[in-house]
Amino acid sequence: MASRKRCPAGENGEKDGSQPERKHLRADGKRHVAALILARGGSKGIPLKNIKMLAGVPLLGWVLRAAVDSDMFDSVWVSTDHDEIEQVAKSWGAQVHRRSLEVSKDSSSSLETIQEFMRLNPEIDVVCNIQATSPCLHPFHLTEALKMITQQGFDSIFSVVRRHQFRWQEVKKGSGEVTKAFNLDPAHRPRRQDWDGELCENGSFYIYLKEFLFRSLQGGKVAYYEMLPEFSVDIDVDIDWPVAEQRVLRYGYFGRTTPEVVRLMFCNVSGCLTEGRIFLSKSGEEMVSINTRDTTGIRMLQKEEIEVVLLTSKLDSVTQSLADKLAERTGCKVISVGEEPLNDLRPMVEQRKLGWKDVAYMGSDTQDISCLNLAGLSAVPGDAPVVVINAAKYTCHSAGGMGAVREFAEHILLQKEKAKSQMEQQRIDRKNF
Repeated sequence: MASRKRCPAGENGEKDGSQPERKHLRADGKRHVAALILARGGSKGIPLKNIKMLAGVPLLGWVLRAAVDSDMFDSVWVSTDHDEIEQVAKSWGAQVHRRSLEVSKDSSSSLETIQEFMRLNPEIDVVCNIQATSPCLHPFHLTEALKMITQQGFDSIFSVVRRHQFRWQEVKKGSGEVTKAFNLDPAHRPRRQDWDGELCENGSFYIYLKEFLFRSLQGGKVAYYEMLPEFSVDIDVDIDWPVAEQRVLRYGYFGRTTPEVVRLMFCNVSGCLTEGRIFLSKSGEEMVSINTRDTTGIRMLQKEEIEVVLLTSKLDSVTQSLADKLAERTGCKVISVGEEPLNDLRPMVEQRKLGWKDVAYMGSDTQDISCLNLAGLSAVPGDAPVVVINAAKYTCHSAGGMGAVREFAEHILLQKEKAKSQMEQQRIDRKNF
């Protein structure tokens, strides 16, 4: 992945012609560089948007992961006024600034919030304001943009994307006015390939030296950093969410390690494959309800030569006859595990000469936490307890017995495709391509 060219936007002097004294940034990291994500709890478009799950990860988590993994920041912060957002921020490795009521209003500007943060943290010399609503941000974007300040001497940087859109003047209805083109000659409409387009702020990030921050968001020697369109994703209203989810699955940053390639999956029957209930007939027979979407998901994994083992619990026993029917129906081995499933499953992993990075685990309750933490890929249904959700690497939209297993199966196969794609890219001879 590579960004396009980054070009200076020119000098922005102050109205009186004066400029703050510029302190040249040293590339050895002696000045404090901080990342700051603004995440107010009172979003009007989407309630608690900043921590809503996007492709199994809180929206805030996508940009925090990119910031932390860039290794460019001495500190990573989230500015918020909400307890739940604070909890999520800390779980993703950020420090938390509890903003004041004065900058937590609907009318409060980003500049006011950043200025308050900087006043309370005077040791910070450079701040990178990252938008939580830009989930396709990658570490290399931040690394390259920050080097424009640390190595090229710019005072503020902001991200842009190139758009090929013709703009027209708005006119009021009934005014009789005629609209005019802003950026084209209608008699000579250019083809896309013959027009460079226009650079528009995409809102992913803004970087400032603190010497200029108390005057404007973009001051001093200003430059832009151009991001490719596939990484320029912004979420504002509900209609953006499904589009952003598909984009982030394709272009999002999933962490430093190569996506895990699963060879063995353990899945709890109760709470995952079923909704957790056992039905008793009048004659005493036990029955469970299984969603056909989930059994299809299991077959998708088996088709890719991924072994799926279903788990029943001694704490929530399933009769042997019912386990046999599950095995017949799904083509999976069904085993019973104790209070700590890890003790029963570790020998199975070792017997197959696998590591836990090769294992996917899907659970739904507290006894599953050890396995969820250990597995290369792990997931819980959307209705799992919070403490269990925090232990998993992926949280499904669907509840147990309602398609959650199918959703996790698709996630596993997506990671496999990502790993395959990365391996193919590494084999390409770029010089002779």
